[in-house]
Amino acid sequence: MTATKLHYAIAAALLASLALAGCNRDAEDTTATTAPSATEPSALPPAEPLPPADTAPMDTAPMGAETALNVSSVTLGTEAGEDKKIAAAMTTFAPTDQIVVSVDTDGAASNAEIAAKLVYQDGQAAGEESESVTTTGAETTNITFTNANPWPTGDYTAEVWINGIQAETVAFNVR
Repeated sequence: MTATKLHYAIAAALLASLALAGCNRDAEDTTATTAPSATEPSALPPAEPLPPADTAPMDTAPMGAETALNVSSVTLGTEAGEDKKIAAAMTTFAPTDQIVVSVDTDGAASNAEIAAKLVYQDGQAAGEESESVTTTGAETTNITFTNANPWPTGDYTAEVWINGIQAETVAFNVR
């Protein structure tokens, strides 16, 4: 076999293996690949590198919901000081308490929606409020919940959302 025919045979085998690999795109790829040597013809352009394994898939967020805000902490209490920080952090409230969900964020965003939702132990929403923020750095946003009637006793979860994407949850109870 001449060198040209050998090159064509190698290129055809490479194309066939790539075509077969493309048929099973959802399967995990465990094969190692090597770059062709300088003497082998390159039938295809080099593949783009894959994103790191800890990168979230692009389709998890709704269109337009991207944000450069990150939640750095969520603190619960009954009141916040002038600096917007919770005066006394707590996870147990009285039925007549107001509940302040204090959300510390960092990053930059224009008209980002920070929402908090209180969820009662049976999954029922006990309250939902939101604030629109424009920020270029660290910021604290407080969302206050009051109830005309006493809060039912039991276990709750405070869910924090940034532009419709759940960012944090904090468990608390009313006794």
